[in-house]
Amino acid sequence: MADRLPTLAELSANLQSGKTSSRDLVEAALEAIGDPDREGARAFVHVDADGARARADAIDGLRREGRAPGPLAGIPISVKDLFDVEGQVTRAGSKVLNDRPAADRDAACLARLRDAGLVFVGRTNMTEFAYSGLGLNPHYPAPRSPYDRNGAGRVPGGSSSGAAVSVADGMVAAGIGTDTGGSCRIPAAFCGIVGYKPTARRVDAAGTFPLSQTLDSVGPLARSVDCCASLDAVMAGEPLPGLAPRDLATLKLGVLRNCVLDELDDTVSQAYQAALDRLQAGGVSLVDIELPDLADLPGHNVRGGIIAAEAYATHKDLLAERFDDYDPRINRRMLKAREQHAGEYQSLLDARRDIIARANARTEGLDALVMPTVPVVPPRVDALAEEAEFYRMNTLVLRNPSVVNFLDRCAISLPLPAEEDAPVGLMLVGETMADRALFDIAAAVEASVGSGVRSGA
Repeated sequence: MADRLPTLAELSANLQSGKTSSRDLVEAALEAIGDPDREGARAFVHVDADGARARADAIDGLRREGRAPGPLAGIPISVKDLFDVEGQVTRAGSKVLNDRPAADRDAACLARLRDAGLVFVGRTNMTEFAYSGLGLNPHYPAPRSPYDRNGAGRVPGGSSSGAAVSVADGMVAAGIGTDTGGSCRIPAAFCGIVGYKPTARRVDAAGTFPLSQTLDSVGPLARSVDCCASLDAVMAGEPLPGLAPRDLATLKLGVLRNCVLDELDDTVSQAYQAALDRLQAGGVSLVDIELPDLADLPGHNVRGGIIAAEAYATHKDLLAERFDDYDPRINRRMLKAREQHAGEYQSLLDARRDIIARANARTEGLDALVMPTVPVVPPRVDALAEEAEFYRMNTLVLRNPSVVNFLDRCAISLPLPAEEDAPVGLMLVGETMADRALFDIAAAVEASVGSGVRSGA
């Protein structure tokens, strides 16, 4: 592993002191993307080198005049291929949208980031239409996780695969992704970085190609809790937070014991237990808790659930016209919605509302829930060639993070130290719209259990 990667705060300080410039950072990003020893050719589906340089030069000029738009101005980031960027085509990781016209404006969240002076270097690879947790895509070769890259090759996690790798490989300071069932947190866990899923309604998703309007959320993947908190605040239209890490001795965390601990591999199990031990030794009160309704979630999804119903509504016409141009692992999942009974979609929404109410009652008085982000380390790419194993593993890696989307909560994945530098994520789950409070909790936990994000390059 290389040295620890700089955070947004450190890059901001260097820019404001004149130690570096935005153009320097952009040139370093472009050099890293082109480095054959990194995954830039797979992590990015489009690199806007000229646009990034021009933007960096403009920010540098403003900073020299004392008129930079804010402390994050001039820092290069990546954006998932799901977001509209003015003048670019939004393909959502698919070839069926190749003929779409270029966007005439930025997605709402990106407009706020641009106003804050962030520099968009390029669009990152993803699972087609964001509909898988593994990160594979037959249209665009998937980047590999930093873990075991010189060995068998491991999946990066999805659907925000390129976003995570662009950060882990030191190409950009942060990536912007989406999360419908874990698509920020799974790749963060599989690539050894921090990934955040806000409460869905916190960040405006206008200009983001939808998977599920009910469950979609927009979040950052970055190098620290503070980095994610800053980007989340900008996208939510709030002032930069200035984290106030909680005193560990004041924290009461619910350790979720049912469903989410099934099928843990040894590496994840050991790293997770070691993290709980460190938290408890630091004064955290750990309380075992169960949410019985979790056992019923697979039944709610047997015909694709809410996601398939809403995805099929979006894609119905495209599927009829260009079915064979889709990833076959994606179009089949969307078609599950045709098996749903009349009124089933509304029944799913009603059941979700009831489950949320019961979960809220059970977790009252807890500061957050804690669980492994994903129960396994990244699987080998060649182990997923068989359809049955692909679907089994996809279901497994989505299981824990998708609980949070279903419960309409916010969550963050933190990297844990593990044997042989295997990537393992610890997930903290906050209450609905308690995002700012969760960041303060996560900052304290990060300091207690984190090993620091290091470059995978």
